[in-house]
Amino acid sequence: MKKTNYSYVGIALIILVFGIIFIPRIVDRITNDDIMRTENRSDQTNKKEYVSDLMFLNINGEPKKVPAFSFTNQDGKTITNDNFEGKVYVVEFFFTTCPTICPKMNRNLVQIQNSFKDVENFGVASFTINPKYDTPEVLKQYTKQYGITNPNWHLMTGDIDTIYKLANEGFNLYTAKDDEVEGGFEHSGNFALIDKNGFIRSRITESGNPLIYYNGIISEEEKMDDDGYKEEITMLKEDIKKLLKE
Repeated sequence: MKKTNYSYVGIALIILVFGIIFIPRIVDRITNDDIMRTENRSDQTNKKEYVSDLMFLNINGEPKKVPAFSFTNQDGKTITNDNFEGKVYVVEFFFTTCPTICPKMNRNLVQIQNSFKDVENFGVASFTINPKYDTPEVLKQYTKQYGITNPNWHLMTGDIDTIYKLANEGFNLYTAKDDEVEGGFEHSGNFALIDKNGFIRSRITESGNPLIYYNGIISEEEKMDDDGYKEEITMLKEDIKKLLKE
């Protein structure tokens, strides 16, 4: 009987030691695994893709996307819409000898450029509507004149008919040659805002209407022009920030 009792005592002692040493470790591992699984599920649940409140420009019920283009920039390099993929950018149509609104537009764009000087995925696409005169060399000099330094700011020249089609149909920004107006050309003074996926975006105004394009002529310092139109550069910068987060 004594040997049998000693056996039971020995087995009980082994079980007790095993429980003291190993069971807490097993419980700890299970607990940690459960926490990790819970955290992973929580992370997946909380990871929601940010979408701003900016609207898409819809044409015939479809969001308007920038059509494919290919032109030559101020450095003589071929630039296509693929160069702007993954970037938020502003579009303008201008010409270097413009005596009226272009200088105002580009001073405002330089001001915007400087506000986003450390942002790698922000750019500007400037298309000349006088490509016969605005060669890459002329455009390069223009960048120096205005302080254009953003490597993603491309001033582009090319076939005039292709540029006009891109302006009037691709961006719905009016452009035309007119010898009777000052400078010989007519064009919109508005900027288009493009998101990282190449869609034209804009905001809904306080009145509930789509802004669609941003007035590029009136500066933040002016605040308002002689006709009572308010500046929209501040709004444009706010909306650029929103699209950069998307």
